[in-house]
Amino acid sequence: MAASPPHRVVVLALPGVIPFELSIPHRIFGRALSPAGDPLYTVTTCTAVPGPVATEADFEVCVAHGPEALAEADTVIVPAAHRTPALTEDGRLPEELAEIFAHIRPGTRMASICTGGFFLAAAGFLDDRPATTHWSAVDRFQRLFPSVRVDPDVLYVDDGDVLTSAGVAAGIDLCVHMVRRDHGSAVANDVARRSVVPPHRDGGQAQYIRRPVPEPQFATTSTARGWAMGRLHEPIQLRDLAERESMSVRTFTRRFREEVGVSPGQWLTHQRVERARQLLESTELSVDQVARDAGFRTAQSMRQHLQSALGVAPTVYRRTFRAGSPASEN
Repeated sequence: MAASPPHRVVVLALPGVIPFELSIPHRIFGRALSPAGDPLYTVTTCTAVPGPVATEADFEVCVAHGPEALAEADTVIVPAAHRTPALTEDGRLPEELAEIFAHIRPGTRMASICTGGFFLAAAGFLDDRPATTHWSAVDRFQRLFPSVRVDPDVLYVDDGDVLTSAGVAAGIDLCVHMVRRDHGSAVANDVARRSVVPPHRDGGQAQYIRRPVPEPQFATTSTARGWAMGRLHEPIQLRDLAERESMSVRTFTRRFREEVGVSPGQWLTHQRVERARQLLESTELSVDQVARDAGFRTAQSMRQHLQSALGVAPTVYRRTFRAGSPASEN
């Protein structure tokens, strides 16, 4: 059986693009390899007119491909750009940008990094859909695009064929997530290791919003998190976590949310979902055993949490990421 051709990713470099964001798709997708060592993606950069493109930094980048490359894309990624012609007052693309976006075929997967989401929204890709952007731009984003359901707290939003990320480095989280969705955790984790980044970051961007600097003696909740990660299969109560840091439950909960961006209960559920995903992908354990090992106690509880987090049942998830593996419900 012939191998599938690499998935074609095209990155749109607009004037004033942030160089770091522009490089993220090349770094992440370019490192994704099949078990045989074959590239799983091709990554192409394009712009309005081939040639030098001004960046946010004090240098230009030379882009060889024009907007025609967008017509060949399976996925288009739009990083933030700060010198691009402004959107119209009612949040539409100016004519020169509309002409660029017109090359994109219907059904192409779209993604944005940071405030690149403004371009997706202006082009109509986010109408009546969930999305995110950099926390500092959320208010303006919502004013311009009131039909978009903006979540200011998360690192990225996956709405199937349209994905958006929060600021700058959250683009790494998004691209690793896309690799995981396309090819499973083993490939995504390998990409993350090669790039020396975590396969998944805890919490959302709420933890990065500017706040008063804490006192030097400010206690963290990292010990409790580490303790919990080694005991996901056991019942863990909020008071157990608080005791690891010698805090009251109230103080621990407040500190935890400040550091991680979600409540302890939400974080714990997320870690158990990730543990379940890993076991479903990498073992032949029954769904009941996966549920116990991930700390959900019952298969029904795990099904509910995976359905809420991933939109699929455990057996469907296993079939998707482990073709040919048994999917026992026993």
